[in-house]
Amino acid sequence: MSKKVVTMGEIMLRLSTPGNERFIQADEFDVCYGGGEANVAVSLANYGYDTQFVTAVPDNPIGACAVAALRKHNVGTDFIAKSGERLGIYFLETGSAMRASNVVYDRAHSAISTASVDEFDFNAIFKDADWFHFTGITPAVSDAAIELTEAALKAARKAGVTVSVDLNFRKKLWSSEKAQKVMTNLMQYVDVCIGNEEDAEKVLGFKAKETDVTKGELNLAGYEDVFNQMADKFGFKYIISSLRQSYSASNNGWSACIMDGKTREFYHSRTYSVTPIVDRVGGGDSFAAGVICGLLDGKDMKQALEFGVAASALKHTIPGDFNLVTRAEVDNLAGGDGSGRVQR
Repeated sequence: MSKKVVTMGEIMLRLSTPGNERFIQADEFDVCYGGGEANVAVSLANYGYDTQFVTAVPDNPIGACAVAALRKHNVGTDFIAKSGERLGIYFLETGSAMRASNVVYDRAHSAISTASVDEFDFNAIFKDADWFHFTGITPAVSDAAIELTEAALKAARKAGVTVSVDLNFRKKLWSSEKAQKVMTNLMQYVDVCIGNEEDAEKVLGFKAKETDVTKGELNLAGYEDVFNQMADKFGFKYIISSLRQSYSASNNGWSACIMDGKTREFYHSRTYSVTPIVDRVGGGDSFAAGVICGLLDGKDMKQALEFGVAASALKHTIPGDFNLVTRAEVDNLAGGDGSGRVQR
């Protein structure tokens, strides 16, 4: 029987400028849907897992479009509440070379931010579930969403479900001080912690020493030090970080590292040169989903990490939030074929 995965968060309408246009140049926007946990759900459904996405959307045609986008990719929508006044929106201006991408949020008072705990039957949601994934974005959207997230985590723990978090700090949604207060409390329910160097510092207060991603330099010993601190404080089963070396908006080095919280074994993946980047939005989500897939498959932590890094490297070549790659394509890249030759 296929293992069941639950994710919970916000799905938004994404309006992006065509090509690499600036907002001020755009006469039209490209439309798609996405959001941290929704992106993870799509990837895991695509890899063959029974996946349910939990959220709230308004009972109007735009909310229906968001649900349809999930169903198109075989994500279960049985537990999506119809409530609230609006679907959150974000605008994306895709950068190039030395010009960074820019995101503008229009998500205040969105359906998930006003949803209440009593709209969801968490006993039914987590029945026969094996894994629950959430991100630090969801509790950042509102105090009601903090309450909803903790209720879900308590239910997942009660049901014996493995819990993963992608820390995902969003400075446009909340302060580092509030993030640390809220997220430190939620870590008691977490088994697998995923993030990057900024997330670890801004969300949990840990800092990798002598590492500056803007210079394209990595100090793996600094990450190992931080992972040890996190394992000591929270007892995570695995601590995982993606490692993005940003040479420009179009050219990134991409790898990751993982630690077994019990044995303290530390592993750094192979590094991919991702250039030219088509769309990096959803890159972290595709990485998280790949690692979760690997662990659910029963792979060891090194194999799971390599699957996640390869999946995410491929996501950078695909427009939109969702990572629409097959297991075979990920396995092929993880196995060493990054040629990009036409498959005939």
